[in-house]
Amino acid sequence: MSSTRSIKLKPLRGIELAAPGGDPWLVDRTDPAQSVMTDFHERSAVSVADDIPIDTALEHLKHAGVRSAIVVDADKRHVLGMITAYDIQGEKPIRHLQAVGCTHRTCSRDDVLVRDIMDKVEDWQVADMKDVERGSIDMVLEAFKAVGRSHLAVVETSEVHGTRLRGLFSAAKIMRIIKD
Repeated sequence: MSSTRSIKLKPLRGIELAAPGGDPWLVDRTDPAQSVMTDFHERSAVSVADDIPIDTALEHLKHAGVRSAIVVDADKRHVLGMITAYDIQGEKPIRHLQAVGCTHRTCSRDDVLVRDIMDKVEDWQVADMKDVERGSIDMVLEAFKAVGRSHLAVVETSEVHGTRLRGLFSAAKIMRIIKD
C-alpha cells in the first residue's frame, strides 16, 4: 500500500493578495552576509561573451535589468571577468581607443570589445563562500572598503567541481537596502 501525500489547496475568494516586492527590503549591518549576496545557486548569472562590442553588451544588460554581467569565453565554460554598465558608459572605452592609437577618424566605440575594458578575473580579490556563510553585512562592507571595487565575487571550491563562481555582492545594492 502506498501512502500518497498531497498539498491542500484552498480558494482565495474574498482575500486581497498583495503583489510580491511591494514591501521595501531593508537589512541591518549585523544581518548575515549571504542575505545580500546574489547567489548563483538561486539565480542565473547574467553573462556576456568577451568578443562582443560593448554597446551590444550594454543592450544585453538593459534587457536583463542588471548593471553588471559576468564575462565568459566563447564556449561559456570559463569566467574571464566582469563588466558593468558604468564601465561601458564611462571613460574606459575612450581610454582603450587612445591606448591602441586610435583617433576619432580611425576608430569608434564599435571597435571596443568587452574584453578590452572588462575587469579581468586575474585582478579580482574574491571571498570564499565558507567565510560568507559565517560573515555579516558589515564584514562585506569592510571588504568593499579594502579593495575599492563596486562588486565582490564569491567563490566555492569542491573536490568534484574545483573552484566555481558562487555569487556576487554589489556595493550599490547593499547601500540601497541598508537601514541607517
